[in-house]
Amino acid sequence: MPAGQLAYIGQSDNVATRLANHDAKKDWWNEVLIITSKDLNLTSAHVRFIESRLIAIAKSIARTPLENGNTPTGGAELPEGDRSDMEYFIEQVRVLLPVLGVNLLRGQARPVKADFDERAHSAISEPVVPQALGPERSPVFRLSLRKRNVDARAQMIDGEFTMLEGSAVAEAMAPLTASAANATRRQHLQRAEVRQELFDDGSIKPDETGIARLTRDVVFRSASAAAAVAVGRASANGRIEWCTEDGQTYASWEDAGAQH
Repeated sequence: MPAGQLAYIGQSDNVATRLANHDAKKDWWNEVLIITSKDLNLTSAHVRFIESRLIAIAKSIARTPLENGNTPTGGAELPEGDRSDMEYFIEQVRVLLPVLGVNLLRGQARPVKADFDERAHSAISEPVVPQALGPERSPVFRLSLRKRNVDARAQMIDGEFTMLEGSAVAEAMAPLTASAANATRRQHLQRAEVRQELFDDGSIKPDETGIARLTRDVVFRSASAAAAVAVGRASANGRIEWCTEDGQTYASWEDAGAQH
């Protein structure tokens, strides 16, 4: 997630008043995106359902920290047909936002445990998104380096190379040799800064055995950038180091896709 970036998801009958209220109470925001229906056929129950789902998805993906306080559970009273329609609406939002440069909801959402609502006397959990509308995924690729305790997994999800939650990565950067070129030293420093940010925000934590593991999915610019961070080196050829269980490299998978 971009360093220092925050987001807030909310709903209102009067957007202008809501924005003025936020402007007075929150001085960190500089961009707003308004989602509505062209037919103006969304009821307040629909909107509460959408708000609750978008917040749950954003928190599950954990790509950008949310400034929301409590997670709303509105919309549980929607009929099944309406819930299905709203899920489709939400998936269209998730398709559109990256086109506008907003990646808050882009990525793979983790399963959410059900919470028991005593007032409704029912279990309310995140509805299952239809698989046909979910993010596009590649096969799972794996990178292992036993001497550095590395056993990482990754996928292309929605066109982004994503190292998956639970991946074991090197505890520290490998030391440079005295003869390393200046360009290598700069790249080594850049990789070290990325890793430190991931440790600082809790995206990498030691497990009970001391192995450093990802606590969430993390998106990288390329397979090679992900490989370098995983093994703790200035550079790595991720196109050949990431392989599927049957031995296909990321490069060969990508090339095969480009030919179709």
